[in-house]
Amino acid sequence: MSEKVVAAAVQMEPKFAAPKENLEAVLGWAEEAFKCGAQLIVFPECALTGYCFESREEAMAVAEPADGKSVHEISLWCKSRKCWLVVGTLERDGEQLYNAALLVGPNGLQAVYRKIHLPCLGVDRFVDPGDIPFQVHSTPVGRIGLHICYDAVFPEAARVMALDGADILCLPTNWPEGAKPVAELVPRVRALENRVYFIAANRIGEEGGFKFIGMSQIVDPFGNWLAVANEPKETLLVSEIDLTEARRKRIVFVPGRYEVDRIGDRRPEFYKTICRT
Repeated sequence: MSEKVVAAAVQMEPKFAAPKENLEAVLGWAEEAFKCGAQLIVFPECALTGYCFESREEAMAVAEPADGKSVHEISLWCKSRKCWLVVGTLERDGEQLYNAALLVGPNGLQAVYRKIHLPCLGVDRFVDPGDIPFQVHSTPVGRIGLHICYDAVFPEAARVMALDGADILCLPTNWPEGAKPVAELVPRVRALENRVYFIAANRIGEEGGFKFIGMSQIVDPFGNWLAVANEPKETLLVSEIDLTEARRKRIVFVPGRYEVDRIGDRRPEFYKTICRT
C-alpha cells in the first residue's frame, strides 16, 4: 500500500540581512506550494537571513532564537494549512550563533538542526559548530532527516539518518559557482546509495561577491530526478513521492538471481577506519 506525499522545493533569492522581507517571501512561496498540493516544503539555507556576512557581529544582529518571531509566524501558517516547512536561518542561542535548519509543522517548531560541517565560506566562518547529532523526525508526511549544504558531501551524514529510518533527506543549501559538480551528483548519489528521497533547495542571485547556481531538485530512491531547476531563477518544484519506495530497501530485479539491499548487505565490521578521529 502506497503512502503518497506531495513535496516541494523552493528556489528563491533571499535578501541580505532582511529577515522581515525574507519571512514575507517564504510565506508567499509556501502559499504557492500549498496551492499546488504540497504538504512538505523545503527552503534554502539561510533563507530568512542571507548568508554572506563578513563578521560574527553582523550575523548576530539578524539572528533570532529558534522559537522567535519568524518561527511564530511560520507556525501559524503551518497550523492553518496543515503543512510542514523546512527553513534555513541563523539561530541565536544566548551567545552562541548557529547556521540552522528548522522543521516547523502544524503544532509549531518540531526540530532544530545546527550545521555540523562548516566550510570556510560566508557566515560559516563565524558560526559555532553544530552540537546536535543527526536525527530523524517522525511526521505525518514521512520520517525526515535534516542537514545543510556542505554536510551533504560527507556520506556519513546521510547514511546515519538512513540507518535511523529516514524516508526523506532535506538539504537547505547555498551552492555557489564552483559547486556545480556537487549539485549534479551528490543528491542523486545519496538518494541512490541510501534508498531515500532527497530534496535539495538552493538559492539564486548574487551576494557578497558570490553567485549562486540554483539546481534545486527532488530525487527518488533510485537516484532519478523527479524535478530539477535547470535555470538559476526563482522557481517552485513540486513532486509526488511514495514513502513506501523509501522503505523498500531490498530491490529485486530477478528473483533469486539479481537482488540488492544497500542497507541490509552492509558489513560494518570492516568499516572501523571511518570512526577514527
